[in-house]
Amino acid sequence: MNTTTSPLRTNRMLLSVAIDIALTLLALFLATELRLLLPFGKDLNEPFAQVNGFVYVLAGAIWLAVFSQFGLYTRRWTNFRAEWGTLTLAVLAALLILAGGLYLTFRQVSRLQFFYFGVIDLWLLTLARAARDIWRSRAADHDAWRILIAGSGQAGRSLAAQLAAQRPLGVQLVGFLDDDAAAQGQTIDGPRVLGALGHAAEVIRSERVSEIVLALPHEAYDRMLSIIMELEQLPVQVSLVPDVLDLAWFLTRVDDLNGVPLLRLRESPLNGPARAIKRVMDIVIAGAALVVALPIMAIVAVAVKLDSPGPAIIRQKRIGENGLPFEMLKFRTMVDVGGQRAEVRGKRQEAGDEKGEEEQENLQSPISNLPPLHKRPDDPRVTRVGRVLRRYSIDELPQLLNVLRGEMSLVGPRPELPWLVECYEPWQRRRFAVPPGMTGWWQIHGRSDRPMHQNVEDDLYYIRNYSLWLDIVILLRTVPVVLSGRGAY
Repeated sequence: MNTTTSPLRTNRMLLSVAIDIALTLLALFLATELRLLLPFGKDLNEPFAQVNGFVYVLAGAIWLAVFSQFGLYTRRWTNFRAEWGTLTLAVLAALLILAGGLYLTFRQVSRLQFFYFGVIDLWLLTLARAARDIWRSRAADHDAWRILIAGSGQAGRSLAAQLAAQRPLGVQLVGFLDDDAAAQGQTIDGPRVLGALGHAAEVIRSERVSEIVLALPHEAYDRMLSIIMELEQLPVQVSLVPDVLDLAWFLTRVDDLNGVPLLRLRESPLNGPARAIKRVMDIVIAGAALVVALPIMAIVAVAVKLDSPGPAIIRQKRIGENGLPFEMLKFRTMVDVGGQRAEVRGKRQEAGDEKGEEEQENLQSPISNLPPLHKRPDDPRVTRVGRVLRRYSIDELPQLLNVLRGEMSLVGPRPELPWLVECYEPWQRRRFAVPPGMTGWWQIHGRSDRPMHQNVEDDLYYIRNYSLWLDIVILLRTVPVVLSGRGAY
């Protein structure tokens, strides 16, 4: 049986551990030899020429502990990019720990040796995983992770559509189970309904199912419990897709309260070390960027003042993490008329009315009673300097101060306007689970070219898939987007 607890999969996990450790030790050996061969750096003295056995033992232990902590051996990876991102972070973390260990114990490792070791190790581990995936793709028929979906309703069809679109490596969709008699034997967007829910055990055995996913509505809670109890005797993974209107928008965590299992909702992805790491990254990058940008900001401030009357920097009320208001800073990009800035004099009378910069800057909520809204590229209130500032997002540089103060992050959901928050549906408030960001998933996927009501969906995607690696990817992809000026006005 193809299951998560089978001896075969346990053996493969142990084999993966052994291969990773062996390749890491090989990388350490090659780095030592390469340091002696390549004509870079100073000539090494004899104590530096070789690495003793202690370093090999230390490296192997650190790599095993760190890789296990990052879930490289417990998760079933079906996406090479996601696994490679986690692998890269794990190697970097292991290298930092090894550097500290060597500093306290064995200092006869040169900096070039250490650099070569990290590069070679990541290269070898990446090649090993690529070779494994090639083998898995060729052995897909007998080694696939076979999924059966219980329920052919909206949740079940949505899951099937995602599997068909993403085509995760080594995963096959067997079909559906459903009690609807009219659906029996029918084909639904490719997969077939193989029987009723009561036939789950029989279908699991005959189709060699690895995992059954319960995608039933919340009204079928009792039915789900009975199916779970019936499947206790089978070595199959049982998973649950929460109802779309129930738990789908919540981050959850299984916890224990005096022996009573609890499913805690509204969990923030930024708990513990994750929040500390993100905050340190914000302070370091924002601080360095502010030092570099200060001369540019001074020139921009003078240009804004000379171009039109009014303050150079304005404060806009926005809603941040946990729904708390704060004042977001930005350079003024609209005209100031009679002492009343265009940024604050816009009135929300009906969809399509002229709006001030404070409102029009962020009309992005998928609120059911509002039509899709766009920024206007030809807004007559935008000044000449303001048009340039908006195009290249220079008007947002003062937000580096918001980042340093902890009101914003470099990466996160777009800061929202208070009047739009008042119109939010309950599930949309999940975007306040993390600090708002200067950039985010929304900015690298269209900016103002997209209907603003779609940006909350981007924010929720970011929250559900948060990782340090995702932050790094967004920051790197923001640079060409901003420099191109595409979708900004």
